[in-house]
Amino acid sequence: MAKGHRSQIKRARNAEKDTRPSAKLSYARVSVQKACYVLDAIRGKDVTSALGILTYNPRYASSIIEKLLKSAIANAENNNGMSAENLYIEECYANKGPTMKRIHPRAQGRAYRIEKRMSHITIVLNERA
Repeated sequence: MAKGHRSQIKRARNAEKDTRPSAKLSYARVSVQKACYVLDAIRGKDVTSALGILTYNPRYASSIIEKLLKSAIANAENNNGMSAENLYIEECYANKGPTMKRIHPRAQGRAYRIEKRMSHITIVLNERA
């Protein structure tokens, strides 16, 4: 275990800020499983080829992730002063968000539950040396 008081440990952990450019989309109306199919296709690729993959991918999640990737590239250029040619996708993942529960009427007065799932999608970029 770490030494020191709980507040000292928290202070030390919060001091280590991640300086990599990133973009996060919360409450995306796509399930984690469907988003991960697209994220697995672009993980580790450079930014230009990833944008090409996302442009021609027929899945719905690819349009959402393409917009998010463009936002991460803009963050890297404007906030960190990086050039877009050297960027690649270091991390990309989707976490589970809240689920909207809906009811669908069925035969003989029964009700089936429909779960409309959401996800939180994160893309982290880095510069190739």
